[in-house]
Amino acid sequence: MALDETIFLTGFPGFIAGRLVERLAREGASFLLLVQPAFKERARAEIAQLSEKTGAPPRSFRVLEGDITREELGLSAPDLEAAQAEATVLFHLAAVYDLAVAREVGLRVNVEGTRNVNRFALSLPKLKRYHYVSTCYVAGRRTGLILETELRHDAGFRNFYEETKYLAELEVEALKNDLPVTVHRPSVVCGDSRTGETAKYDGVYYLINYLRMWPGALSLANIGNPEVRLNVVPVDFVVEAMAALASDDASAGETVQIADPDPLTTEELFDIISRNLAGRESLVTLPAPVVRTTLRIPLNEKVTGLPRVGVPYFFLKQTYDTARATALLEPRGVRCPRFPDYVSALIDFVERNPKLQ
Repeated sequence: MALDETIFLTGFPGFIAGRLVERLAREGASFLLLVQPAFKERARAEIAQLSEKTGAPPRSFRVLEGDITREELGLSAPDLEAAQAEATVLFHLAAVYDLAVAREVGLRVNVEGTRNVNRFALSLPKLKRYHYVSTCYVAGRRTGLILETELRHDAGFRNFYEETKYLAELEVEALKNDLPVTVHRPSVVCGDSRTGETAKYDGVYYLINYLRMWPGALSLANIGNPEVRLNVVPVDFVVEAMAALASDDASAGETVQIADPDPLTTEELFDIISRNLAGRESLVTLPAPVVRTTLRIPLNEKVTGLPRVGVPYFFLKQTYDTARATALLEPRGVRCPRFPDYVSALIDFVERNPKLQ
């Protein structure tokens, strides 16, 4: 399907943003890429690679130097005028994706940055769609089933990342009466389900690297939880879902949770990883209170590599409804692969790349 649109995109050259640009370039889109000055050279290098890989001419990718935290996105007057005249689709991916982010930084980048992008969106006369990338974790400390139609709550948050992304999504939600907005909420994003490629080791990689330290011994005692599910999705599924909705009129005004409709418990995740690394499952699952207490000890973080900031995600019973996402994506053949089917690709990549640059 041809995508004859000019896409203004923030967050390039990030891992998900780069893959999304590659995917949409294959359909004929042109890009105005907002890039921070510090990443300008890296962005140009990646554009050269993208042009070669996709066959899209270099002129299809235009770097606009700027910053979402600045007024008018830090764009020069000519670049701002060109963007406002040409952009027909807006993808806002730029954010601080860090569970340990300081509140001041999160507010400045995730909240004020999104307000600036919102103001920019309102200035685009040709805008057909505004795609905002949020996270399932705007649900904070809520428990039970989280619906795609739900956002506001007073349950609190586990960290400032969740809080500031929640506040940012509130800002975007308020625009739905004025602009054709689609909100994308991915869950925990991991590497490519085919190649295992990723840009950082967090989320499920904490378990992978923990077990890699001493597979034979550490696999004996399962530190997962049989009652808590960790929703993991591979980056290729996330990108394919966003690309499928890029020009789908039915997704305008929608919030979709790009999540696994049948996620595994952390106990099951531990055993599947253990089976791949140690050749067998664990012999016993440690009581949740013991695991919670142990993982909160500062010294334990240094020894095991399991960060304290991630501990709450092993103990909150929270699942994500994907009814609307499924209804929109399945007719286009976009489905989330099962973790057991691609875990070996993730592990193989880690084995080949024990340290990421």
